[in-house]
Amino acid sequence: MTRAGVAAVLVVVSAIGSGLSGCGGGEPPVATIPPPEVSVSQPIERAVADSLEFTGRIQAVESVEVRARVSGYITKVDFDAGALVKEGDLLFEIDPREYDAAVDKAQGDIARLRANLTRAATEVARTQRLQPSGAVSQREVDIATASKGGTEGELVAAQAQLAKARLDLGFTRVTAPITGRASRAEITAGNLVVVGANGGPLLTTIVSLDPVWVYFDIDEPTLLRLREAEQHRTGRPVTPETIASLQVPVQIGLVNEAGFPHTALIDFVDNQVDPATGTMRVRAVLQNQERVFAPGFFVRVKLAFGEPKPTALVTERAIGTDQGRKYVLVVNDKNVVEYREVKLGPLADGLRAITSGVAPGEWVIVNGIQRARPGITVVPQRVAMEEPKAPAAAPTGSQASGSSGAPAGS
Repeated sequence: MTRAGVAAVLVVVSAIGSGLSGCGGGEPPVATIPPPEVSVSQPIERAVADSLEFTGRIQAVESVEVRARVSGYITKVDFDAGALVKEGDLLFEIDPREYDAAVDKAQGDIARLRANLTRAATEVARTQRLQPSGAVSQREVDIATASKGGTEGELVAAQAQLAKARLDLGFTRVTAPITGRASRAEITAGNLVVVGANGGPLLTTIVSLDPVWVYFDIDEPTLLRLREAEQHRTGRPVTPETIASLQVPVQIGLVNEAGFPHTALIDFVDNQVDPATGTMRVRAVLQNQERVFAPGFFVRVKLAFGEPKPTALVTERAIGTDQGRKYVLVVNDKNVVEYREVKLGPLADGLRAITSGVAPGEWVIVNGIQRARPGITVVPQRVAMEEPKAPAAAPTGSQASGSSGAPAGS
């Protein structure tokens, strides 16, 4: 292309650029983002006592290993696996014929010895009567007297043997030593059980069901705090000897239950702190009429301190974590989000207590906390503070409703 042609092309391009720059002038419009919508609720105010939570295990008050006490073949198993049994109910029967025969033999020995004793007593009386006349010697009197004493001793031994034989015969009927729930039969009918030097084989186990014990471990600072709180409440010193009479309550919940719908009473505190863990074993008595708890169950234990006081409660969803600190986001009367660092208290009715940082009348973001940031404007939607549904075993709590006085623009 010639130099003249290149110049012409440049002129055309320049003209086009000038035309474009002259059209419209200014930057293109930027789309505005609407404020995010969030759900807000006012904290529920209820009387809540300061408390701590622990884990514990259920243990039977009575637990018995049922073992055979005499040897023989099992002829009957008279209970169902897992059945409720009463004290004295027949569980197993061991073939009693050998022991019946032993009782009969002991009775026969006693009858024989009683006859011998009668004869020996007659002989003693005869020799004593004839001795003054010289018809019998002193030696014969002594022999008759000794024979009577020996027969009396044999009779006492025979009577003891009869008692033992009757006892062994009674042991052929293995009965429930306590009232409770039986396990399965470890040995079935037709098998031989042999009692050795260490006792007989295990036949089954029985555990009592009502009441049950709840064992849990508390740390030393908590124990000292409990002592101080109970002494302030009752005016009595808290010692292992007095703990049962103080009737200190603890709340119990199973793993599938919301909250702590059951109440137990502390009746025992161990006599020393475990130096390896720094904790002390505590026991509470829990009524179990409905057979809800079984030995070995894992439970949650809540121990309260002091008197209940008004406390703000919020759902766990409203609580955020910021480098180890807990916070909630509050919407003020201008619909602006504010950051509030809070201190958490115990759970109460499935809600988390807030001991400081937020007041009951403020509006806390319960849904949409991820979309909100401190300082931005939001569109709040009022909702009720959600409470977990109470379990079937516990009474249903009333649902709290939001009060008036919502942020502007809601």
